[in-house]
Order: sequence, then structure tokens, then C-alpha cells
Amino acid sequence: MRVDNTALHGVFVLTPEPLRDERGFFTRTFDIESMQRVGVDSAGFRQDSLSRSRRGVVRGLHLRAGDGEAKLVRCSSGAIFDVVLDLRDGSATFGRWQSFELDGETQRSVYIPAGCAHGFQALSEPADTFYRIDRDHDPAADVAIAHDDPSLGIPWPLPVMLQSDRDRGAPTLAELGIALPTRRRP
Repeated sequence: MRVDNTALHGVFVLTPEPLRDERGFFTRTFDIESMQRVGVDSAGFRQDSLSRSRRGVVRGLHLRAGDGEAKLVRCSSGAIFDVVLDLRDGSATFGRWQSFELDGETQRSVYIPAGCAHGFQALSEPADTFYRIDRDHDPAADVAIAHDDPSLGIPWPLPVMLQSDRDRGAPTLAELGIALPTRRRP
């Protein structure tokens, strides 16, 4: 992310550097280190990110290993079918998932605690999804879970049009050694 001074003291222009592919783009819209370099204290959160997805794209299910990460997710434009899967050890709802329709019209957000997997499917062309994340990104801690894992039975509303190579080849929960209780959905 590039941070430029303006003619006004203390006002900066933040220019994201999107990564583009056939699904759309992903860009970080906030980076704590960039802000600290220009003297801005942003201790309340670590990063904001935005993904733009084409209709039918599925991103996820994603989970952060180790301490995990909590995030606040919002569809800022368009619409998504959002899924949260509870994989927290000892949780009363372990193994259950819930879906939400998020869209740019309502600007509703979902808070997702650390230890939960997250994924979504874009319902519109395009769909912009905003993430506020409480941890620095560590690619070594990224875990992907098959979106079509039969043990989950998630009814994705559209045919899957595109996925990243990582998501397309993601293992099932059983392949990851995670056993689910019989009842999953609250």
C-alpha cells in the first residue's frame, strides 16, 4: 500500500495495490504498518481488506491456524451468501455453520470470532466484500477447507463459477482430521 502526503498536514492518500485474476481483485485497504510510518495510531484493528468477486465465485472456506483471527465482514457493494463454520475447541456450537445474505443495500456486517472458518459466494456481478481483521496476515497459518465438503452440506445458491487453485484443491474436514458432531446447523 502506498501512502502519500497531501497539501494538508496529517492528511494522507492511501493507494491500494490490488492483486487481479479471472475472479476479480483483492486489495488491502488498511495496513497498520503503513499508518504507523506516517504517525497514525490505529491500535483498534490491524488491517482492512476488500475483495471483488464475480457472480458465482466462491472464496473459502478459510481458517487461520494457531491463535486464529477475528474479523468483521461486510458486503460493501453487490450481494454475497456468507458462511461461518464454528471450529472452536470446546464451543457449544462446534461443527455447526450458519449462512447470512450480506449486501451493499443493508451494509450488514457479521463478526466472526477466531477459530471459525469463513467463506462466501458472490451473488451479484460484482460483489465487493470488506474485511476488518484483528491479526497480521501470516500465509503460513492459512487453512482452506473444501466448500463442498459433504459432511457440511452447505447449499451454495449458485453453480460455482470460479475459485482459486488453493480453494479448488482444499481438503475436507475429515482429510484435515476434524470430526464433526451429528448435528451441525443451529
